[in-house]
This record gives sequence, C-alpha cells and structure tokens, in this order.
Amino acid sequence: MADVYDVLIVGSGHAGAQAAIGLRQEGFAGSVAVISEEVDFPYERPPLSKEYLAGERAFSRILIKPETFWASRQIAFLFGRHVVKVDPAKHEVEDADGGHIGYGKLIWAAGGRARRLTCDGHDLAGVHGIRTRADVDLLAHELAGASTVTVIGAGYIGLEAAAVLTKLGKKVIVLEALDRVLARVAGEPISHFYAQEHLAHGVDLRLGTVVDCLKGEAGRVNQVSLATGEAIPSDIVIVGIGIVPQVQPLVAAGAAAGNGVHADGHCRTSLPDIYAVGDCAAHPNHYAEGKTIRLESVQNANDQAMTAVRDILGKPTPYFVVPWFWSNQYDLRLQTVGLSIGYDQTVLRGDPATRSFSLVYLRAGRVIAFDCVNAVKDYVQGKALVQAGSRVAPHDLADTNRPLKELV
Repeated sequence: MADVYDVLIVGSGHAGAQAAIGLRQEGFAGSVAVISEEVDFPYERPPLSKEYLAGERAFSRILIKPETFWASRQIAFLFGRHVVKVDPAKHEVEDADGGHIGYGKLIWAAGGRARRLTCDGHDLAGVHGIRTRADVDLLAHELAGASTVTVIGAGYIGLEAAAVLTKLGKKVIVLEALDRVLARVAGEPISHFYAQEHLAHGVDLRLGTVVDCLKGEAGRVNQVSLATGEAIPSDIVIVGIGIVPQVQPLVAAGAAAGNGVHADGHCRTSLPDIYAVGDCAAHPNHYAEGKTIRLESVQNANDQAMTAVRDILGKPTPYFVVPWFWSNQYDLRLQTVGLSIGYDQTVLRGDPATRSFSLVYLRAGRVIAFDCVNAVKDYVQGKALVQAGSRVAPHDLADTNRPLKELV
C-alpha cells in the first residue's frame, strides 16, 4: 500500500522548501513530505554559479535550514526519487522505480532542468550545466586540470560563471548568439556596461556567434566549432542557455500548460488539489500587464510557495508581489526590481563610468522597472515607484540629486 501524505511537495529547491516551511509556520498539523531528485537537504541555488563555484562558501553555508530543522518540524524527505506520473483521480504520484505515494494536496515545485545543446557533441564529457550542487561539484573537480573554458550563453548564469572562472585564473571565452549580453533581461546600456566589464577583465567575449558543434577526443570535449568554421580549443564547456520546465507528468495528466504549467492567481493548476509554484509555474502577473509568464527567481519561488500554502489552509491570498532579482559579477551587484517587459523608454540615472548607476524602464510614461548597478539606494527607493506605477518626468528620474523617494 502506498504511503499517503496530507501535503506532498515535488521538488526540494527554494519553492519546495518554502512550501514545507510555510505549512508549519502557518500552523498546519497534517503530514508533509518532500520528494527530491537530489540527495541533499534544500540549499540556496544562486551561490552555485558564484561563491560556491569559487570555493568561497562551503556547502553547509548554503543550506536553507540546518539538517536538524526538517525532522524537528516533522517534514519527511524522500530523497533520490524522480516523479514520472501523476494520477489526479487516485491522488497519487509514481516514481521512476515504480513506487507510489498518495497525497491530499500536491504542490508541484519541480523547477526545471538546465537546457542542453542539441548539436553534435553535446553529450561529451567536460560539457557542463550549472543547476545543482552535483553539477558544480563535478565542474569544480574538472577545473583543476583545465586552463581554457568556453561558456555558451551570456545570460546571468554564463556571465556569473565567467566572472568566477576569470578570478580563478582561467582563460575564458564567452559565446553569445545574440548581439548583446543579457539581451533577454536588460536594456542596451546595461548590456554594454557588462560587456565592457568582462572585456576589461580579460574575457574573450564574442557576440553574434553561433555554435555549430562540439568535438572531442576519447569521449571528452576539446573543441568548440563555430558556424563560421572557426575552432576554439576548450578544456571545459559550460552551457548557460536557460532551463526547461519540469512539468511533463502534469501535462500528461491533463494540466493546462504552455511555457510551464499554468497556475492561477492562487497557484492552483487546472487539476484538482494540485498547485504549481516557482520556476515551472506559468502565472498571470500584474507587473507584466497580466500576461502569463514564468519567473525564475528566489523571490517568486518563495512568494508563490506561500500563496499555495495559504490557499491550502483556507486563507486564500492572491499572488501580487513586485518581482526582484540580483546578479553578482566581479565587484558589481546588479539588483533589479519590477519587470521591463514591454518597455518603450529608458532613463539613465547616474554615470556608468563611476560603476554605480541605474537604468529606469518606463511603459506609456509609467515606471515599470529598475536595473541598479552598485546603487542600493535606487533599488530600495525605486521599488515604491514600480509598485505604484508612478508617472515621473524623465528629467526627474535622471537627476541623481533628487532621491527617488521624493518622486513617489
């Protein structure tokens, strides 16, 4: 007979961990279990491409809670189990080994897998993603004998890894198919600034560059071949081209889905008693003009988890939180608040040459987002402008002598 839990959580990342913590914080006394593909208790993901990869923070220091916490809250962990099927009628999931686990409510917090290349050679040894502790442990082990590393993708993960590897003394080549770095998440002034920073630190940054295939010897990568025919010798290749949401079992069970599984304002899927939270959940977001989007951030994971928890406990509170993100590269801290989706105007606040400035995004005259580089005060005060959808004259936003809090 299958074990049955009042609340079963699939996934042990930020969203899954917060759901379990939140249930107990909100007074839930029923049984709670977390199914984890990994063998570690929940840990922070952002440091993987930064301090953990650099060897500056031990694994024990990125645990979300001490190991003893989970047992003290009577939260069970089912480690090393991959859910392959969900049966909404039976209120049951099945893992890859044929094991069955029942639930009263199911919270799907499975996140996503690092997107892989599809070209020849993508499966050679020495080709790495950065998504889990195991990914980074293997990468760090191989780095000891490597001198040249090629990073494919100039988003947050790729650039953060490039910054760490440069600091570790590696020769780093970054390849980006688009015409600028951070093209999907930031405006041109931010892209230009970060490109110049990486070039100044010795990174061989190549934009508008398409990879044709990877080649190797004895099953291990040693070359990245470009569409132009150029060959780049590489001891290690890191692929940072996004994630693929892990929602197949829910889709197969009939859940509405697109780019992720669809969740409503209370994180409920179209299947009874099943919620979706975090990186895998496509939800209507107020700060994206109500469009259905996925957000890959710790903030979104934690806040959606609590939205699902409150709905389960009969205290429904719609998801309505201003998004925020951050990225650390070299001595630069980029903090973003709001979503720049659909912006039609930008305002530069401060001088990039000082390495402390902000880019303000507007849509139809309203402030919708800030990208703040080493500008914590702008980030903190700008949040209120985003929340209010304030209309502010561009010259006022650009005036660094005027505190943003005066413009709300």
